[in-house]
Amino acid sequence: MTTPAATPAPAPATGGPSEPAVRPGEFRPLEFGREQPVTVWPPVVLAPMAGITNAPFRTLCREFSGGRGLFVSEMITTRALVERDAKTMRLVRFDATEKPRSLQLYGVDPTTVGRAVRMIVEEDLADHIDLNFGCPVPKVTRRGGGSALPYKRPLFRAVLREAVRNAGPLPVTVKMRKGIDDDHLTYLDAGRIAAEEGVAAIALHGRTAIQHYGGQADWTAIARLKEAVPEIPVLGNGDIWSAADAVRMMRATGCDGVVVGRGCQGRPWLFGDLLEVFEPTSGTASPAGSGYWRPTLREVADVMLRHARLLGEWIGDESRGVVDFRKHVAWYTKGFAVGSAARQRLAMTSSLTELADELGRLDLDQPWPSAGAEGPRGRTTGQKRVALPDGWLADPYDGATASEGAEVDTSGG
Repeated sequence: MTTPAATPAPAPATGGPSEPAVRPGEFRPLEFGREQPVTVWPPVVLAPMAGITNAPFRTLCREFSGGRGLFVSEMITTRALVERDAKTMRLVRFDATEKPRSLQLYGVDPTTVGRAVRMIVEEDLADHIDLNFGCPVPKVTRRGGGSALPYKRPLFRAVLREAVRNAGPLPVTVKMRKGIDDDHLTYLDAGRIAAEEGVAAIALHGRTAIQHYGGQADWTAIARLKEAVPEIPVLGNGDIWSAADAVRMMRATGCDGVVVGRGCQGRPWLFGDLLEVFEPTSGTASPAGSGYWRPTLREVADVMLRHARLLGEWIGDESRGVVDFRKHVAWYTKGFAVGSAARQRLAMTSSLTELADELGRLDLDQPWPSAGAEGPRGRTTGQKRVALPDGWLADPYDGATASEGAEVDTSGG
């Protein structure tokens, strides 16, 4: 069934550390799970992002935060995992320093999801499992997967039940959206079902599937979900562009933590800023221990080279690592006076030497850009029709199942 659309929250701040300082004891560590509980301080989670939150990017984020926070893997497809797809098996390997190991699963078939979760437990592949019900990509939703699946309440419950039943001591969490559109909101029903089935925590992206990544995230929906399921932690996701935004969201919604996605693309040091705002004496946000880090382009270039180097070491091929890094160029250089021609040259490099040479041609003494650089990063596309199976919206309580084709061919997107 549908629920009334929530009134949008005030527009999130994007201008840097403008929120009043966090008072000692104002926020608590994020805790979820019973047999093997996970405790996270500061209460900040790196959102799983396909093709982005691989091991090298997680390493960078952890380095800037002093290892504090929770850093989730990119999406792992349950079918590919149980079939031991080679790419998938590489994606589920964590660095020895990653604790806890947090893995996001995507699946549509309860039996396959259960098998994948059992495999994770038996082979000790992770310490925490997150389930993806937020993907708005047409090739997924048109077959009933991703953000389309929670609309079918019985199917959603069945997937959760198999995941929790097979997880043993590992906590299972859920990441989802408000619903398909404002006429087909699912988050309150889905939240109650998740709590009933033993899910340890819920992360809500305050957008519907039709919004994709456009418009403004509805923070009031996060507050409403927190009121609906007070027995488990609720995390907020959407429009966290600065550390001040994270504090502002928690104060406005009462949520137990925040999930940061596009705001850290090209800015892994945002996790240092987040630690500094929640724990002002940490001194880890800046190499100089001076709080919020506002790097020069030269310092950003150093991070870019390290990111590309880590990718090459992880893949086992320097050239492939630099090629994979190309998609990050525009994010890292956002707001700097670089120019389209230089960005294009940077995005065509295929070795660390070429990348370093092209970076060296820039005016590297540029200071951090003005507040505008704190704004939206990554995909910002607005409303698109949500592709759904024929008759999907006819009855949210029927026994429909998602097609196996709803699972992407391999993990990581």
